[in-house]
Amino acid sequence: MSHTAHIPSHRKPRRGASKVVIRAGVAGGFLSTIAVAGAAGPANAEPVTATIEMPVLTSADLSAAVGQSAQATQQVALDLELQAQEDAAAEQAAKAAKKAKAEAERKAEAKAKAEAKARAEAEAKERASRTAERTTLSTLSTTAPASGSAATVVAFLKAQLGDAYIMGATGPNAWDCSSLVQAAFRQVGIDLPRVSQDQSVAGTQVGTSNLQVGDILYWGGAGSAYHTGVYIGDGQYLDAANPSKGVVIQDLSGYPASGAVRVL
Repeated sequence: MSHTAHIPSHRKPRRGASKVVIRAGVAGGFLSTIAVAGAAGPANAEPVTATIEMPVLTSADLSAAVGQSAQATQQVALDLELQAQEDAAAEQAAKAAKKAKAEAERKAEAKAKAEAKARAEAEAKERASRTAERTTLSTLSTTAPASGSAATVVAFLKAQLGDAYIMGATGPNAWDCSSLVQAAFRQVGIDLPRVSQDQSVAGTQVGTSNLQVGDILYWGGAGSAYHTGVYIGDGQYLDAANPSKGVVIQDLSGYPASGAVRVL
């Protein structure tokens, strides 16, 4: 028997090895391989390798992708062009609207100026006409008899139609009720009291059912009247009514008088 038969071997046991190999390719047509090798277990185990292949892109696939990209680019360009056209149209419409508004405002302003001018001319013409009438009446009043004339009184009153009502005013373009009555009878040489209370007892009391042109009408009690006017015939009277009406002709049926006095 050999002397070395029972001597254990001094060689070290074969160690296992693990190896991982990764091979990669580009999607442009290269093959990609992933290799995994591993060993675990006994010392003499052999490595195990697994290979996975990635799909290969063909020239047809690339052409299709390029075509889709070109189509998408063309659509974006069309969308941008359409948006630009819409923006331009909106801007043009806004400019047209602004111009139309400015023109309308200009025309409205010109119309308002023309109307104001026409009113001013009409008022000036009316004032001139009334001034002429008053001048004529003043001339007539100098020759009127002391007993007076109802026609002259009424003519003066009608010449004041349209004048304003202002409490305490005495003419020539604004009156209150009693100042207008006083001025009318002054044209025929009759000097009446200034206020309504005194005018309501200034002459002979007459019934409202027996009125004559030129009679002084009053509202309220005799001696305490708050308003006066003059009867002009046909169931009508003329007075300086109030601030909203001014000097007007009204129907007695709408506002019956309390009484009347006769001074002519």
